Amino acid sequence: MRRKLRIAVLILVVLGVGLQFAPTAERDNPPSTAGLAMSDRVRTPPEVAAILRRACYDCHSNETVWPWYSRVNPVAWFVIDHVHHARSHLNFSEWPTNVKKEPTPDQLLGGICTETREGFMPLGSYLLLHRAARLSAADVDTLCAWTKEVRGK
Repeated sequence: MRRKLRIAVLILVVLGVGLQFAPTAERDNPPSTAGLAMSDRVRTPPEVAAILRRACYDCHSNETVWPWYSRVNPVAWFVIDHVHHARSHLNFSEWPTNVKKEPTPDQLLGGICTETREGFMPLGSYLLLHRAARLSAADVDTLCAWTKEVRGK
């Protein structure tokens, strides 16, 4: 029994090391263009900006702080894909300028309130390792009041 356990552990270690040589997508932070960020286009009070930076920016901006585990496969595959996917839906560094193309800025703002109010964002998997990103009821109320105020402007 001990021999089988040792062999199984050895196989897992070899597989784990081998996975580190598998290719991963790029951990990138594309350059931000001045004037395109949401904060340049939408009035954002400091308390709202602080909540967004704390809970949203790691996945939904070009200012991702890549954690150490984003360099370890297979976790890296999940993290990198998640960030790229999140940016494709909402990127605070590249706020849309076309109010007729979907998703419109108003739709994105409404989505911020809806997703946080319903508890969909931030993701539970993200919160496991980023406790500071948890949103209190007051944080959600602040975000929703802000989005209501700035929508349509």
